[in-house]
Amino acid sequence: MNAETAPPGTPYEALGGRRMIERIVNRFYDLIDSDPAYRELRAMHAPDLTPMRASLAGWLCAWAGGPRDWFEQNPGRCVMSAHRGLGVTKNTAQQWIRAMDQAISASGVENAALAGELNERLRMMAASMAPVSD
Repeated sequence: MNAETAPPGTPYEALGGRRMIERIVNRFYDLIDSDPAYRELRAMHAPDLTPMRASLAGWLCAWAGGPRDWFEQNPGRCVMSAHRGLGVTKNTAQQWIRAMDQAISASGVENAALAGELNERLRMMAASMAPVSD
């Protein structure tokens, strides 16, 4: 499968493919870069968010059933291992969840049920990164 194709009937396709995922990711990073409510989350990132925009978009594309380029370029890595050691707390996980909720809502995903499901899965993933004792 190349970067432009995906199996029919995947969430990737239903969302609108790479274009929609990049719209969500760009809105997400625009929010954490500009809104003081996400200050602590922003501080966990490098000054230049360009590489993170590309990485999150690639990961989301692959995770949603689209091109698996991210996994091929990052063998043996997963979202949990990629964040291990970054000091994710309940607070930063909640900031991530709120920013992603806003980004998905603002992106114009036509299928509201699918947008809600995407939000829910990403919420669970982000929340699971914070230590239980935090």
